[in-house]
Amino acid sequence: MNQVRITPRYSYADLPGLMAAMTGDEKHDFAAESTLDVLWVLYDRVLRLSPAAAGGGPRDRFYLSKGHGPMAYYAILAAKGFLAPDDLRRFGRFDSALGLHPDRNLVPGVEISSGSLGHGLPIAVGTTFALQARGRERARVFCLVGDAELDEGSNWEAVQLAGRLGLSRLT
Repeated sequence: MNQVRITPRYSYADLPGLMAAMTGDEKHDFAAESTLDVLWVLYDRVLRLSPAAAGGGPRDRFYLSKGHGPMAYYAILAAKGFLAPDDLRRFGRFDSALGLHPDRNLVPGVEISSGSLGHGLPIAVGTTFALQARGRERARVFCLVGDAELDEGSNWEAVQLAGRLGLSRLT
């Protein structure tokens, strides 16, 4: 007999427990925790994105440019049904898809592989421009950058280009 698997619903209050399931990258705890609230609001209230729509169709995109310390990102993806919560316990292990930097080829819901500072925002600008050029005006692109990335010239060039091109669908 086929059983229907129901994905448990998680709330904001569940996030510390989901994050606590991941160990092994304690040096980036603060980098992860500093993004938790922003990620929750985006995935819970702003993004038009679901596990069913990830990877295709009309949807928003989220790019975590600040890819070091992805524990909060993984916790949010698990809370929203992109990942199985049990996968969090294998975070950072050799046999796990959940590496110390997100990999778009391994982790469902991850749009870009990140970790190197200064790459996410230029990719987001290019994606927004391409979506606009293809006539997919409704799709929005959100990019979370870290403060250290603002020292990278590639980010300032991306900001200037986005303004010049009038990319109103980029946040």
